[in-house]
Amino acid sequence: MSVIEAWFMDESSSDQRLPHRLEPNQPVSLQELQKIGVFYWKLNADIYVSDPELQKIREDRGYSYMDIITIHPDKLPNYEDKLKMFYEEHLHLDDEIRYILEGRAYFDVRDQNDRWIRIAMTKGDLITLPAGIYHRFTLDDTLTAHIFPGANRAYNRSALLSPSRQATASSRACFFCVLRDDSSSYMVVRLKSTLSCK
Repeated sequence: MSVIEAWFMDESSSDQRLPHRLEPNQPVSLQELQKIGVFYWKLNADIYVSDPELQKIREDRGYSYMDIITIHPDKLPNYEDKLKMFYEEHLHLDDEIRYILEGRAYFDVRDQNDRWIRIAMTKGDLITLPAGIYHRFTLDDTLTAHIFPGANRAYNRSALLSPSRQATASSRACFFCVLRDDSSSYMVVRLKSTLSCK
């Protein structure tokens, strides 16, 4: 099984599509990602429709809904604005899965010490992000576009710093897949056990 590549990011504000590795590089292991609730599978993205391993993950975790959306600048309204929106640091009240069907992208997550970890994903990589983890998404420098529409409501970090915000438990399940016809795609999955924000 391949292992996903992740590292602590530098603090540069240059092009978000660059790797942003520290000098020297400080890799983050799969075990370290698991400690913050990020889990990884390598799947065969060419057979995602009938993949028995993906089906088992869906059954074991209770994912029941899947939606496929083509993402392309010519097909997605407000494309550039949505790219900017998904690079804004935010969290979701539901756990999610991101699955790359084609191409490459980066998912950045905060660790327990509030440091950014960049996760490089390529075709066949599937990760779960836990509810409540601050994260953001960007392309790498090989893509022209890659985002997902707002099937899972995002809460920007600055909006959640208000002391009037409280998280409570609820129950909901959703499976969401993004398919891009030119070079990349990923899935977002919301788990049954979720949080709600008041």
